[in-house]
Amino acid sequence: IAELQEAGRLTCIVMGETRDFIQEHNVREGVVMKSANTPLTIGDVRQFIRSRLSAYGMREDHDTIFAQGRDAGVPHNRGNDSAPLRLGEPIIFDFFPMTSKGYFHDITRTWCLGYAPPAVQEAWDQCKELFDKLMGELALGRPCREYQEMACDYFEAKGHPTVRSQPGTHVGYVHGLGHGIGLDIHEEPRLSHAAGNDTVLQPGHVVSIEPGLYYPERGFGVRIEDSVAFTEAGDLINLTAFPYDLVIPMGG
Repeated sequence: IAELQEAGRLTCIVMGETRDFIQEHNVREGVVMKSANTPLTIGDVRQFIRSRLSAYGMREDHDTIFAQGRDAGVPHNRGNDSAPLRLGEPIIFDFFPMTSKGYFHDITRTWCLGYAPPAVQEAWDQCKELFDKLMGELALGRPCREYQEMACDYFEAKGHPTVRSQPGTHVGYVHGLGHGIGLDIHEEPRLSHAAGNDTVLQPGHVVSIEPGLYYPERGFGVRIEDSVAFTEAGDLINLTAFPYDLVIPMGG
């Protein structure tokens, strides 16, 4: 657990430094600027993230997801490096670096620079309400699939398609609720409603909790993710300590 806690601590530091880096830039006509005539791009942010990971002895095993606007509406889209950062367009920042000892952390935050459009705010509010509910329900001995069922119940009640109500859907809630983490970024257990998933939460399990909503044609996606661990004694520890704020204030 100590190694996983350290992975979480360092990952959250780099995420905070990335937020600060973006906030240091000026804005012109809704675009974040690197210099008087050059926009700050997703590629620039990615370069900054890699340099900070290196400074802490960490690295990417797969490309970080830093996807803006429509790209954020496609869950595994890594983001377009040439795209300039724009105010009001949601950014899904899904960050899963590895420490020098081989341990992963997994966190996602959704950011809107400057302000959030109403549709994005509404989707985010729903994800956060569900996220808080699920985090409060985590308990040893409960079936993993139960949590995915709760997520589908909640989103369907709000009028969204889900992988349960519309298998194969590309809009609404389109994926499982979470997965195991450790020496691999995706391992057992799975928080899915797949047939045959009869795993129950046990001491030693480390899982992500990551509800999300995706509407690429409407130009947005939203996801919130923390990673949690059950100690061998059965205590629940949240390995992720980073603010959930959707709106990242920007200067002029």
